[in-house]
Amino acid sequence: MGLLATLTGISLLGKIVRLILLIVLVVVVYFGVTLVQVWLTGRHYDARPVQAIVVMGAAQYNGVPSPDLAARLNEADLLWRDHLAPLVVVTGYKQTGDAFTEAQASARYLEAAGIPAGDIVEVGGRDSWANLSLASAALLERGDRQVLVVTDRFHEDRSLAIATAVGLQAYPTPTRTSPIQGWSAMSYYLKEAVGVGLGRIIGFNHLSSVHSSLG
Repeated sequence: MGLLATLTGISLLGKIVRLILLIVLVVVVYFGVTLVQVWLTGRHYDARPVQAIVVMGAAQYNGVPSPDLAARLNEADLLWRDHLAPLVVVTGYKQTGDAFTEAQASARYLEAAGIPAGDIVEVGGRDSWANLSLASAALLERGDRQVLVVTDRFHEDRSLAIATAVGLQAYPTPTRTSPIQGWSAMSYYLKEAVGVGLGRIIGFNHLSSVHSSLG
């Protein structure tokens, strides 16, 4: 009986190990496929006439956009000047101690570039979900739904998914002049693959709470 019990235990342990390996394999494949999708979406540029251009926020320093945010704003400026949309929605809140929100810094930058203040709408959210939710509310109230989403290539897939979830018909126009290029962008792609993968499971509106609990 002792030998039989030992053999049974070994067999059960083997099944558990195989199950764990299978789960690990499924997770790796799932996030691997998601990473490829994030990368491919960032390579897609679909500029077309729409009702508004939405610029995803990024860091600003005392009212001056960071190089990353400036690249996004420059892309939006080009799209506006090509008459692809009459309105630019700038997004983003501010960190504790900041005098300006990302949206305010973005609006000042675009106005200095020559876009009239009346063609710019500011919304301030603390994350991508909040930014696009607020942008959607402002646009849908005007009867606008079709948008171009301007952000970095690695952030485009998640931004489009959220934009769709909040009722917008969004098309990708990732900035082509981002300072985050090459191998330096790899960590961002990996982070986005995790974010997109989790967002599809738990909902993109819950990603911030998961990030907060982990951090």
